[in-house]
Amino acid sequence: MSTPHANAMNGNVYATEGGAALYGMMAEFDTPADLTHAAEKVRDAGYADWDVYSPFPVHGMDDAMGNPPTKLPLVVAAIGLSGAGLGMLLQWWVTSVDYRIVVQGKPYDAWQPWVPVLFEIGVLFTAFTALLGMLAFNKLPMWHHPLMKKERFLKVSDDRFVIAIEAADPKFDPQKTRDLLAAAGGKHIELVEE
Repeated sequence: MSTPHANAMNGNVYATEGGAALYGMMAEFDTPADLTHAAEKVRDAGYADWDVYSPFPVHGMDDAMGNPPTKLPLVVAAIGLSGAGLGMLLQWWVTSVDYRIVVQGKPYDAWQPWVPVLFEIGVLFTAFTALLGMLAFNKLPMWHHPLMKKERFLKVSDDRFVIAIEAADPKFDPQKTRDLLAAAGGKHIELVEE
């Protein structure tokens, strides 16, 4: 059995009426525009641990949520260039120091024969970094998520728009959070158990 979330600001532990640990609160919205406006209100209220779920990408949602740009392209570029550099260093060592052999009639340290290998190693390192970095930044694979227990949430892959605010958020208070989501136009507001 999981332990209830403790609110970081005031030390409150939240649980449902049945005594189960509380993951948070979710609310449904009718349209993508309603979802975007509600996300702006949640962002402006100062919540940090929350997310938006929709069946398709909603234009402008990152700005509405206040999400910073991802660091993944920087990580991919750094690792891809490092991999190409390591490939170049390896080829230099092999052809100029360890196993000297004339290739295409060029000097031992000529870089032209190395270009195909540099390209392929750079692409290989970039591809694996992009995949593994995306999984790490998105905290995947996640084998279980408390929202998956909610029947209404399962329809988010079809035609529902949902905002879920976690109980671990320092500003989370069940009544105030419910009032905020209701004022933002949320429907079917309900608590989510761990």
